[in-house]
Amino acid sequence: MNESASTATATPPTGPPPGRRADAGTVRLGERDVTGLLLCGDMYGAPYDLLAAFLAVQPARLRGIVSRWRHAGYAQTGRLGPGPAWCWLTRPGLAVTGQHYTAGRPALGRLAHIRAVLAIRLSLQYSDAYRDGRAWWRSERRIRAAASIRPGSAGHVPDAEVSWPDIPGSAYAGQVWAIEAELTPKPLARTTAIMTGLLTRTTDYPPDARPGPAPRYQRVVYLTAPAARGVVDRAAAALPAPLAARLTVRDLPPGAAL
Repeated sequence: MNESASTATATPPTGPPPGRRADAGTVRLGERDVTGLLLCGDMYGAPYDLLAAFLAVQPARLRGIVSRWRHAGYAQTGRLGPGPAWCWLTRPGLAVTGQHYTAGRPALGRLAHIRAVLAIRLSLQYSDAYRDGRAWWRSERRIRAAASIRPGSAGHVPDAEVSWPDIPGSAYAGQVWAIEAELTPKPLARTTAIMTGLLTRTTDYPPDARPGPAPRYQRVVYLTAPAARGVVDRAAAALPAPLAARLTVRDLPPGAAL
């Protein structure tokens, strides 16, 4: 057989071409991906504009990022209501980030609230005090998961906790704050009861948590929409002075509205 015929019938090499990575075709997660996926899981989901702000990327860049997450099966996206599209994690997305939550898209009735709480989180995390104090955010979802509390059970759970490590020079060293986003007015008695319950609470949320020697929250921070401000102010005014001294009421930050 001549050389040309031998070449034509040679068995092609097996395996990936030289230089091709063994993980080619899979999605490789960088630090930004991990940070964004963790946020989406921790907050039930995130609207594109606030997610882009959190990751410090332009909208066009964010679309490429979440497209990679979808391709990997880690996230789903879609328009769930007014405003921008949302991103939330699938079961594989929660698994890869080590978050033990139940997968599911954000409930339509909670979109406004989820957005407001995320806007509060971003506003705090951008502040010098938060960064300098190395504070960290514990979401409602994380509190409920750690205590095995389902929504609507075990009384009121704050929208988040902010913990301040006990480090030298921190203005809030060792403190824990409760964060509340108030979009619509509750009955005055209900609002007063929630404030009082948070300000006098001495335990964490698991059923077997033991009472501490002091209140769990050194400060309770309410961030309110205009519609709810009147009721919140009246409830705050009805508190005993020692409790009222540990309550802060502010307006919701920009970008909180759905």
